Amino acid sequence: MKKLVAALLFTVALGAATASAADLAPRTYSKAPVMVAPVYNWTGFYVGLNAGGAWNESNVTTSTVFAPFPFGYFAATSVPAIGTVGNQNINRSGFTGGATAGYNWQISNAVLGVETDFNYFGIRGSSTGTALYPCCAPSTFTVNSSESTDWLWTLRGRAGFLATPALLLYGTGGLAVADVKASYLFTDTFGPARESAAISTTRYGWTAGAGGEYALMNGWSIKAEYLYVDLGRASATSTNLVTPTAFPSNVFTHTVNLRSNIGRVGINYKFGGPVVAKY
Repeated sequence: MKKLVAALLFTVALGAATASAADLAPRTYSKAPVMVAPVYNWTGFYVGLNAGGAWNESNVTTSTVFAPFPFGYFAATSVPAIGTVGNQNINRSGFTGGATAGYNWQISNAVLGVETDFNYFGIRGSSTGTALYPCCAPSTFTVNSSESTDWLWTLRGRAGFLATPALLLYGTGGLAVADVKASYLFTDTFGPARESAAISTTRYGWTAGAGGEYALMNGWSIKAEYLYVDLGRASATSTNLVTPTAFPSNVFTHTVNLRSNIGRVGINYKFGGPVVAKY
């Protein structure tokens, strides 16, 4: 009996010693892979759609020159009066929208690119001014002007930085091209006299602006953008003043200068490798 008790005590002591040794030994654990959220890769070709509003500012002018009688119709004081009334502003707003295509290069946190778009730009407006002839009241003269555009094309560079991996803030600028049409009509109650002219031209100007673009899943992104467009000044002359007698010596000059502020939003799809996944 004593031998049995002694054997049991020895076994318990040996188990306790073994457990203590195991507690002192270093433990190893298997590590599960840690996944890092995918990082958007901005490099690549993209296409998209945009829509927004345009606020056009057009300065249209009508002026003429003095020619002495019997070659000219106007008194000397009438010429500056016509120029004052003919200096008109046409401010109109409307819808703009179209298609976009471009390519980006991402270099670390910087993004460089080139972008082009072709947009509907159908904004029209008109203006009318009437005044007394300084020489010949109560006779009056009237100048009517109108201006319109149908489309706008831009080709721009883009340069920006990543505020976050998914948010691009950028500036943009480059070439702007649009069709510009204007028409003019001069009439009076003295002759009565009448003169008309028209401008229809493709204007080349410049554009600059800024925007932000946010990357979504699977290559999609959304953007908001502001552009300022200046298409410069176009002009035309006419010698068709009639009373009904013709007075070609009273040459008329007409001009139009179109500027626009554009605010728009868009959605783009980038082809090829929308994300770089890191684990």
